[in-house]
Amino acid sequence: MKRVAALYLPDWPIERLWQAERTGPPLPPETTPGIALDATLGMLSDAAAAEQEQACSVPRGGGWRPGARWAREERARQIAALPAHQQPTRRELGRRDEAAGNPFRPMQSDEVRSQVPAGEPPAKILPGTGRGTKTRSGLVEGAPGRRSASGWAPSTTGFAGGPPPRSGEELIPLVTSIRTGNRVLVAAACPAARALGIVPGMAVTQARALMSGLDIRPADPAGDLAALHSLALLAARRWAPSVAVEGADTLLIDLTGVAHLHGGEARMARRIVRLLARRGYRARIAIADTPGAAWALAHFAVRDAVLICAPGQQADALAPLPIPALRVDPAAVELLRRLGVERIGPLAAMPRAPLARRFGGALVTRLEQALGTLPEPLDPVVPREAIAVQRRFAEPVATAEGIAHWIGALVPELCVALEAAGLGARAVELVADRVDGVPQRIRIGLARASRDALHLTRLIARRIEDVEPGYGIDAIALHVRRAEPLAARPFDERLDEEAKPDLAPLADTLATRIGPRRIWRSRPVESDVPERSVGRDAILDPPDRGAMRMKPDDVRQLQSSAPPDPWRPDWPRPARLLARPERLDHVLAELPDQPPRRFTWRGRTVRVVRADGPERIAGEWWRRSAETHAVRDYFRVEDEGGHRYWLFRRGDGERAVTGDLSWYLHGLFG
Repeated sequence: MKRVAALYLPDWPIERLWQAERTGPPLPPETTPGIALDATLGMLSDAAAAEQEQACSVPRGGGWRPGARWAREERARQIAALPAHQQPTRRELGRRDEAAGNPFRPMQSDEVRSQVPAGEPPAKILPGTGRGTKTRSGLVEGAPGRRSASGWAPSTTGFAGGPPPRSGEELIPLVTSIRTGNRVLVAAACPAARALGIVPGMAVTQARALMSGLDIRPADPAGDLAALHSLALLAARRWAPSVAVEGADTLLIDLTGVAHLHGGEARMARRIVRLLARRGYRARIAIADTPGAAWALAHFAVRDAVLICAPGQQADALAPLPIPALRVDPAAVELLRRLGVERIGPLAAMPRAPLARRFGGALVTRLEQALGTLPEPLDPVVPREAIAVQRRFAEPVATAEGIAHWIGALVPELCVALEAAGLGARAVELVADRVDGVPQRIRIGLARASRDALHLTRLIARRIEDVEPGYGIDAIALHVRRAEPLAARPFDERLDEEAKPDLAPLADTLATRIGPRRIWRSRPVESDVPERSVGRDAILDPPDRGAMRMKPDDVRQLQSSAPPDPWRPDWPRPARLLARPERLDHVLAELPDQPPRRFTWRGRTVRVVRADGPERIAGEWWRRSAETHAVRDYFRVEDEGGHRYWLFRRGDGERAVTGDLSWYLHGLFG
């Protein structure tokens, strides 16, 4: 028998904004051969894996828990068995035994609890059993088990429904706005705003009249739908193979033949709700025989986090629900209301032919699909399959020449698969399976997406020496670990000075030799403090990655307002700064604004023959309160041997609050 679950996320747009505020700006999306998830949805997979790992209080694979009493006693016995000169000091033990913070979240305040909107009462659980109540229509409210699903579901306000208000801070209602013609309407509202009477579709001016301090953000329907599609891909990989996106806030999951793999329908639904609640997303799940019935129950009948309709009871469950639960045209709903039909029960009792003539076939089709008379096929999302090529050998390969030969044969096949998918590889891994079962892995990264077979072959061939064949290699496989969309690019045959050389092959070659973490490009950062004014970025195309998470209008505005040269040419800077400024000793200088005449650095006395400065840099008081009055005076000096230094003095030489007049070396000129 077919069973379908409707996963309803009532506050999806609002909670995405809250999660973005918690975790900072989103990471640039990376399209992989399997699935593309943003930062938040990627953490959902990690949370699910952590849930599997911590299914038992004792870690898998043996070992001991550091907090166990017998473990502390065992450690004390081991320390006592050591000689006196090898036993750690009490100070070191105090660092190890430092008490950790309270891992439990504080209880919500009464003010937050009182903001639960009407129409969403808390779950009702039978005392002593932890099981939900069963109604006459065959619905089970609350998931069975030791704890009700509503106990794990996030509340309408507070921690799981948004960022928790700090002490002394009130919860500010949040809404999103969207422009429709000449009107600006409310697209989504948080539970606190809905409790004040602000609902989606209301004019923003009317919402401001109801609440003066309303927090209004621009809506992002495309981003919400893309994130929901990513969540559907995650559900298709972890929970059920058939998952469809319905609307802008609902997923339809086909549970036929998969619910028993997760402990049954109720346990599976409860785990999904807990998983989303940990990430701050409030969810409601309804399970029924048809997608239409599950959707209707999830949107209009669920009071707890989980509602299960018994098989064959969807007609009784849908009878008390309003007509909009059938997903029909609002005009038909309004006309039925004028005729006195406001519930699905009376509508289902009417003959179908007059309904079809008066309201069209869409109303009858939706009704029959919800009742199970007509089928409603799902349009599931299809995760991309990982791109990989493999070759097994009849006889083991043990020479570098043999490995290079098969690499040259597999790379073109991999490039053909990438071209068919419209992708370019950014990270490729070679896995060589040895006879003894120990795999040998070589991973290469590319600065720019590419499917050039000759270039990939050269990069992998340079790492053949890292492979230890042992008694021989049975199979070699190439896996695309990271990829990006790659379309056709124009080819420039000019060889004049205006032609820009392609630095991607050079960057890939250097990264293969010295490692990808040791090669980067400096980028300017908006800061006057030297150590904060330079950041690390990828070798190629950093603006494109930032533009991937910006709207086109924002990108054009940023390009038009950006200066042609972001680096400050006013004062020259060293090409490389020291990791941290090093203090100078025995400095001879005249206050308040004269350069030093002599100083000692790393035990060597330096006599200054030329100097330029000072360049005064004040502290960034908006970052740290300690920099409110901080001042640095920078000087460029040159010694007798022609070496040039960049050093500074803390303080302006007049006010003691600006610094202690100590000198530091910050960089060296070439």
